[in-house]
Amino acid sequence: MPDLFIDGTWRGALDERTREIRCPADGSLVGVVDEAGGKDTVEAVAAARRAFDTGPWPRTPGTERGDLLLRVAGLLARDKDALARAESLDTGKRLVESAYDIDDVVDCFRYFGRLAASEPGRVIDTGRPDVDSRVVHEPVGVCGLITPWNYPLLQTAWKVAPALAAGNTFVLKPSELTPHSAIHLVRLLAEAGLPPGVANLVPGAGPEAGAPLAEHPDVDLVSFTGGLRTGRRLMAAAAGTVKKVALELGGKNPNIVFADAGFEAAVDMALTAVFLHSGQVCSAGARLLVEDALHDRFVDEVVRRARGIRLGGPFDERAQTGPLISAAHRAGVEAYVARGLAEGAVLRCGGGRPSGPGYDEGFYYLPTVLDECTSGMSVVQEESFGPVLTVERFSTEGEAVRLADDTVYGLAGAVWTGDEARAARVAGRLRLGTVWINDYHPYVPQAEWGGYKQSGFGRELGPAGLAEYRETKHIWRNTAPAPQGWFD
Repeated sequence: MPDLFIDGTWRGALDERTREIRCPADGSLVGVVDEAGGKDTVEAVAAARRAFDTGPWPRTPGTERGDLLLRVAGLLARDKDALARAESLDTGKRLVESAYDIDDVVDCFRYFGRLAASEPGRVIDTGRPDVDSRVVHEPVGVCGLITPWNYPLLQTAWKVAPALAAGNTFVLKPSELTPHSAIHLVRLLAEAGLPPGVANLVPGAGPEAGAPLAEHPDVDLVSFTGGLRTGRRLMAAAAGTVKKVALELGGKNPNIVFADAGFEAAVDMALTAVFLHSGQVCSAGARLLVEDALHDRFVDEVVRRARGIRLGGPFDERAQTGPLISAAHRAGVEAYVARGLAEGAVLRCGGGRPSGPGYDEGFYYLPTVLDECTSGMSVVQEESFGPVLTVERFSTEGEAVRLADDTVYGLAGAVWTGDEARAARVAGRLRLGTVWINDYHPYVPQAEWGGYKQSGFGRELGPAGLAEYRETKHIWRNTAPAPQGWFD
C-alpha cells in the first residue's frame, strides 16, 4: 500500500522516491516507505486548505469531534501490539517501552476527545443591557506538524489529537527514520471516519517534505519538535508569512540531588533519568548536580550500577536499554564524549561501543558517566541526546540553582531533597517548564509541556491575554519516592 495520504487517498510520491527503514538494533530491513518531496507537500497543504475552508470538520460540533477522537483511542488500543512492534523496529527501543508509549498515546486521544466536548469561550459583563459580549475560541486553520524519531507516535499524538479536537486540518511530516506508526495512525483516522483532506501525511526528509510547511502561506501554524538548530531555521522560514509557531527544542536538564535526599530512590531515578531509551529523550536528566557532602558516595553508586546496564535489541527480554537511532547519531555522541574528555571531564564508565555477539550490526553505545564537569564545558552546555551523564558539584542551594539555570535550555529538571521548604524554594527559582520533586520523567496530559529560554515556546493564550507574557510551570511532587528497578 502507498504511504502518502493526501485528500483522503493513499498514493506514492510524485517522483517515486522511496527510503529503506532499517532497525537500529541489528540493521535488518523493516520496510521500504514512499518518500514525499516538496511538490507532494504542497499538494497536501492544498488539500488541508480546502478541507478547512469548505469542508465540514471545522464546523463539526465539539461533541462529534470528541466522539471521533474517542473512537480513534479505541482503535489504537485494539492495535496496541502492532503499533508497539512497529515503534520498536523503527527506533530499536525495547518492546516493553514501546508498549508503555502506546498506552500514553491512547490516553492522549481520550483526554483530548473528552476536552473537545467542553463548551469553549466565556461571556463578558460589559454593564450594558444592550450588548452581548462573548469570547469564543476558533480553530487556527491548517497546521503543519513535524515530529521527531525518539517517541514517534507519542509526539505525533501530542500534536494531532489537540489539532483535531480544536477543529483544525493538518499535514503531518513524521521523521524519515521512523514513519511506520504515523502511517498506521493515519489509517486509523480514516477508519474512524475523519473527512477527506483533514489529515494528510507526507513521510520524508525535512529539507524536502518538511520545509514547505514553514514557508507556505496557506499553512497557519507550524509545530515542530526536534533540534535547536533546525528549530531556528524553521522559525526564520515561518517569519515570512508570520504564521503561528510552536517549538519544543530539547533541553540540557538538571537533576539536582541534595545531601538529605532519599539515597536509593535518587540513585535509581538518576539512572532512569538519563539511560532510559539510551538517553534519546528531550527531558533526559543528562546533568547530575550533587551536593559536595554526598558526591563521592552517590556517584560511585551510579557508576557501579551504570556498568551493569544490559544493552540489547527490541525483543531481548534481558535488555534494559537499546541502541542509538543511527550510525551518524552514534558518531555525534562519540565526538561529544571526546570533547568532554579534552576539556577535563573524568571518565568514570562507558565512553565507547560495547563488544561481543549481537552488537556489531547495531548502533550501541555504553552508558557513560563523565565526572568533575563544570558549567563552562561544552558537554554541560550542549545536548548529546545519548546515554551520557555529566556530573557537577555544588555546595549551597543558591549555587545549585545558578548551575542548573546556566544553559540556553529550560525544558525540565528535578530536585531531590527531604526538606519540603527547600524543594519548594528551588522549584520556584528554576527557569524550567517542568520541575519534578523527588521524581523524574512522569507527565500527565492535563499539564502543559514546554520550556523556557531556547527549549521552545508556543502555548494557548489565557482568557485575560496575560499568558503571552507569562511562562507556565508544572511542579510534580512525589510524596513517596521509591526505586522503580529499571536498571537493577
